[in-house]
Formats: sequence, structure tokens, C-alpha cells
Amino acid sequence: MRHRVKKKHFDRTKEQRRALYRSLARALIMEERIETSLQRAKAVKPFIEKLITLGKKGDLQARRLALELLPDRKVVKRLFEEVAPRFENRQGGYTRIVKLPEKRKGDGCELALLELVE
Repeated sequence: MRHRVKKKHFDRTKEQRRALYRSLARALIMEERIETSLQRAKAVKPFIEKLITLGKKGDLQARRLALELLPDRKVVKRLFEEVAPRFENRQGGYTRIVKLPEKRKGDGCELALLELVE
């Protein structure tokens, strides 16, 4: 039974999951659109939404918290200066998940497109 289980574990340790989330978030911030599995897209979406909310705050404390979650200065700079200001008048829902019709050839996994709105 899966009582009170809040997240997908992806058969990884906590550190490996954190690395997966960081790499997907980094790719999304830099490219603004990534293709990944549907389960990974659903799992990383709240992580990215939190980063964009920190970017909207824009103060020093928010920048430090973002650097703690995503330790790459170039990505955090792009988040705070280019990505977050676009969502200034939006209350949430900064990302969109679009299911793709084809499945991955190797393992048959459902694919999705994770992109920033607007």
C-alpha cells in the first residue's frame, strides 16, 4: 500500500533524485522547453514552480535560496533576470505539460513536453 507517499522515488536515493530535479530544472530554464517522460515531468513541475516563485520575489534572500536549490550561478541569473519577470502578473501555473502521442522506442515510456507558459 502507498499510504502517505507524496512523491515518486524513481528507484533512486534522495541525492540522485535531487540531481535529477536540478538537471531537468536547469535544462528547462535554459531551453524553455524539454522533452522527458511523463512521470518525470509531473515530479519536477512543483520544483520548477517554486524556483520561478523565488525568482519573482527577486531579493537577495530569494536568490540565495535559489542558489541552494539550483547551484549554478548562470542559470539562477537567467531565472531572475529573464524568466521570472515574464510571470510578474501571474499567480501560478508557470509550466505546462503536454503529452506526446508517441512512446519512447527503447522502453515504451510515455513522453511529455514540459514548457514554460507564455
